[in-house]
Amino acid sequence: MKGFKYFLVGLIFGIVLTKSEAVSWYRIYEMFQFQSFHMYGIIGVAVATGIVGIQIIKQKKVKDIEGLPIAILDKEKVAARYYIGGLFFGLGWALVGSCPGPIFILLGAGFLPLVLVLIGALVGTFCYGVLKDKLPH
Repeated sequence: MKGFKYFLVGLIFGIVLTKSEAVSWYRIYEMFQFQSFHMYGIIGVAVATGIVGIQIIKQKKVKDIEGLPIAILDKEKVAARYYIGGLFFGLGWALVGSCPGPIFILLGAGFLPLVLVLIGALVGTFCYGVLKDKLPH
């Protein structure tokens, strides 16, 4: 029963992303072609929500599911790693037309070719895990 609330939040999140067309390949294509503000607006709302949420967590000293205080560490000042990671993430997103969250939503909606995208994402994550210690951080 404890996990049901997380399932419910995920279900609602999936419905909101689907209804807002954030999982639409065409909307993502429009964004990368700078033809529409739609996706930039959604991303902007997500960033603003994240900023507010992080501030609430820090000010209210919110605890995690196990009762431990949530500690949010500052990012390192090494910008190159973020630019390179963002470049790979953005290229993958642009080529596939889906970022990681919508992969599951689209699979749930019955778009079975996304199984290949999910496998590619998992292989990429595995490769990073293998190479992580050899990469400049």
